[in-house]
Amino acid sequence: MNVLLNINDIGGVITKEDDRYVVKDNTLLKDLVVSSTNLNPMKSTTGHKHKGQEEVYFFVKGSGKMELDNREINVGEGDTVLIEDGVFHRVHAGSEGCYFVCVFQGKRTV
Repeated sequence: MNVLLNINDIGGVITKEDDRYVVKDNTLLKDLVVSSTNLNPMKSTTGHKHKGQEEVYFFVKGSGKMELDNREINVGEGDTVLIEDGVFHRVHAGSEGCYFVCVFQGKRTV
């Protein structure tokens, strides 16, 4: 199966939605999930970590900060963040919000 996705709409279904964000998961692959988050201005995702699961975040629009364990890094359009197994992570959107796509192995655990 070969499927072409657009980074601005990865397809799938809405898995989380509230005043902070809209999260969509595309689960067409067997071992990877492609997920998008449209994070509203000055809002933050729920911080979490995964045992046995790595992630890659691709920042497509907007800017903010990414919290990784005990440090924060600035993120913006075009940035890619590699998250190792077991690292706590959370995204804090800037004044214009941000949209990012992440890819992770396995199934959603949070």
